[in-house]
Amino acid sequence: MIALLVGLLFIGFAVFAVLPGMPLAWGDEVLAFLKGALPVLAAFIGLIAVFIGIADLKDRAEAKKEEAAEAKADVKKD
Repeated sequence: MIALLVGLLFIGFAVFAVLPGMPLAWGDEVLAFLKGALPVLAAFIGLIAVFIGIADLKDRAEAKKEEAAEAKADVKKD
């Protein structure tokens, strides 16, 4: 419950801080930060996606090897 209240408090502060005409009016600074941070964030997300894709390919190759080994073991049993 406390986490919910703290979260709502921070969201309220963020909205208050970026609204034009308010005492802080940090809207321009927030936009400048987002413009600088989004390309870096996109690069990190892309890098993580590449690592996940490589791991998926390795898992699929290993699964195919295991299936082939099982099929070979089944043929030997018969």
